[in-house]
Amino acid sequence: MSLAHSISADVSGRAGANRTLAITSLVHALHDGYTDLIYVLLPIWQAEFGLSYSLLALLRGVYAGAMAALQVPSGRLAERMDGRAILAAGTALAVLGYVFAGFSGGFIGLCASLAVSGAGSSTQHPIASAAVSRAFGKAARGPIGTYNFSGDLGKAALPALTSVLLTLTSWRSALLVLAALGLVAAAAVAFMPAIRRAETAAPERSRSDVGRRGGFPLLCAIGGLDTAARMGFLTFLPFMLQSKGATLPTIGGAFAAVFVGGAAGKFACGWLGERLGVLRTVLLTEGATVVLILGSMTLPLVPALALLPAVGVALNGTSTVLYGTVPEIAPAGRVENAFAIFYTAVIGSGALAPVLYGVVGDAGGWAWGMAGAAATALLTLPFAVLLAPHLSR
Repeated sequence: MSLAHSISADVSGRAGANRTLAITSLVHALHDGYTDLIYVLLPIWQAEFGLSYSLLALLRGVYAGAMAALQVPSGRLAERMDGRAILAAGTALAVLGYVFAGFSGGFIGLCASLAVSGAGSSTQHPIASAAVSRAFGKAARGPIGTYNFSGDLGKAALPALTSVLLTLTSWRSALLVLAALGLVAAAAVAFMPAIRRAETAAPERSRSDVGRRGGFPLLCAIGGLDTAARMGFLTFLPFMLQSKGATLPTIGGAFAAVFVGGAAGKFACGWLGERLGVLRTVLLTEGATVVLILGSMTLPLVPALALLPAVGVALNGTSTVLYGTVPEIAPAGRVENAFAIFYTAVIGSGALAPVLYGVVGDAGGWAWGMAGAAATALLTLPFAVLLAPHLSR
């Protein structure tokens, strides 16, 4: 009877963990889709409200800034309250922001609406990542890769859906349809199992484990450099392709190839990290990033285009391995806070990097900017070696 009870509990635990993964992946897809559908709306807002490029860039920055600034407060709040309630409320707030945007009459209204939506999205990464980590325990690296991959699906699906809706109705009505989808995701959180608390999610760390906490700043540094390299490559990719004779449709297809490869890289490298370990996987993906960026720079157009899916795999693969390492070296019981700090570093780097690369590009052209992205990826390698002693064997 005891054995049967143990088997039943194990099956129930796996089912609950899988449900947690499914719901957090749905929420991740929604929030990441909300983040990137702004790009589809910017030309429409420019035409309707007469906005300059700098004001359009500011709209995107307001959303990203609100999301980045509130990651840590959201993680700390989840340590004191039910994380599911905060995640559901944050998702509803992100929905409400886009509803407000649909009724906006100009730049100020759009800024306020996107700030509200970005604030709501700040809850998703720290809470959902921690929920997956705690649900799967030591076997979380692969599921976190799946969760991470779902965000790329949302980035592809929601902007594409928005483009279709805009051919059928106004942008204001399209936002109401997208808001309805967001409410479905917010309601789904109610069916997610309770997020395990720190004391039940994992055994207490031994004295030898305590020393590994010092590796967390190194992990954040690697995440920031990895994101900066990715932003640098994407910033100069169209200019590189133009110099090789690519047309605008070809450039659009090139970005699609990079994003498809990136989604595959996020999915595959979560499992690869379990088998090769963090150090080997980071050395492999970042080393490949350097080689592939330099290869795309020197090859003619057609071979360079053929290389882009592999570039996407290498560019995005590292991030999944890093996300899966956060709970391993986070201070005991502070997983939400650790994820919040890590995502703040990554999002902040993603916002700052294009500005810095732009200065380099203005000074020396796209080739210098692209070489800077490769050099940034190369810089992650010594940080990864320094991180290795802080990781579990």
